[in-house]
Amino acid sequence: MNSVFILDTDKTPLMPCRPSRARRLLREGKAAVYRMQPFTIILKYRVDPSPQPVGFKVDPGSKTTGLALVGNFPQQGRVVLWGANLEHRGQSVRDRLEKRRLLRRGRRGRKTRYRAPRFLNRTRPKGWLAPSLRSRVENVSTWFNRLLDRAPISECHIETVRFDMQKIQNPEINGVEYQQGELQGYEVREYLLEKWGRKCAYCGKNSAPREVEHIVPRSRGGSHRVSNLTLACTPCNQKKNSKTATEFGYPQIQSKANRPLKDAAAVNATRYAIGGVIQSIGLPTSFWRGGRTKKNRISQGYAKDHWIDAACVGESGEQVTITKGHRALHIKATGRGTRQVVLTDKYGFPRGKAGRCKRVKGFQTGDLVRLSQPRGKYEGIHTGILASIRANGTFDIKAKAGKISANWKHFKLIQRGDGYDYGLSAV
Repeated sequence: MNSVFILDTDKTPLMPCRPSRARRLLREGKAAVYRMQPFTIILKYRVDPSPQPVGFKVDPGSKTTGLALVGNFPQQGRVVLWGANLEHRGQSVRDRLEKRRLLRRGRRGRKTRYRAPRFLNRTRPKGWLAPSLRSRVENVSTWFNRLLDRAPISECHIETVRFDMQKIQNPEINGVEYQQGELQGYEVREYLLEKWGRKCAYCGKNSAPREVEHIVPRSRGGSHRVSNLTLACTPCNQKKNSKTATEFGYPQIQSKANRPLKDAAAVNATRYAIGGVIQSIGLPTSFWRGGRTKKNRISQGYAKDHWIDAACVGESGEQVTITKGHRALHIKATGRGTRQVVLTDKYGFPRGKAGRCKRVKGFQTGDLVRLSQPRGKYEGIHTGILASIRANGTFDIKAKAGKISANWKHFKLIQRGDGYDYGLSAV
């Protein structure tokens, strides 16, 4: 489990502690729960803070970003105190913008424009990012600021080059064009592992060692470009020999290999924006290559996961300790609702009326609540996120048992909605 964050009486962050110690402090009445996610307690007495150095580490990703806090102790060395996988909603943002664009275009075509045309608001400031990309940067920035208030962070380490676009497009580049080193080739392999799901493209096995394989063999005129590379286990690679993927009976491999480098481009577009936001706080910040991250993780024998990659970023990631059975926090960005005042039908005409109020009986959509259901199919205690609220007092909760409807009197607020959903990563 992750360590528990501790705050002093004046909300000064102290060194995170083990869950067992936090339970003891709560049981003895020396502390109170300050926040459920991430779980934080606040002491009822003042202490003299003497924290150890804590490093904040980030492994940016297109869909999921890994976050980790690593403490540096004199006796134990570097130990992972807290880890999380932050799941972005970039594709959801893009889909909503596309839906809005189509709606407005339809209204213009039907002469049902709802606002005056504007043509002089097209300028973009320096460093502009598309909303789907900016949401990734803002998610990381939000959690960095939250962790600054929870832990005594003294330094930051950011992975900036996970996919080397130059190497992906031309792996043979060398010499003056590209300074080679011991990390050469890691970026291309990492991209192929992500692209092909870490499985053999032919048999689908992920237990056997995978090799980088040419879809069209070099002997048949194939190149080293990433669009001609895939992953194959040794038996499949030897059995394929000098055949093309189509001749080998897998024509779909070529079409999948030609898909655009969208995820790699998203990471490259946001990596320095994330670094700039973190660096603006004023803490010592260093930037590292993704090849080094993978080398550190493999040399220590850790499994592939985003938060583990974050812990292995940089020079300080060469030797880190992850306690056995450590389960990281899974954070999913859900947004804070919609700004659309009135919903429309498929033709773009309004249906229904605008919502009268945001909260009902002190609750609103996205709140973390506890439901005490007295009777019926779902009798018992359920904890989850409010999926919807109604003016008549009937709420829907999204819990492990499914979607449950109940009267508002049976709900108890645990934590206000903050635009994120929480869970624990798999063991």
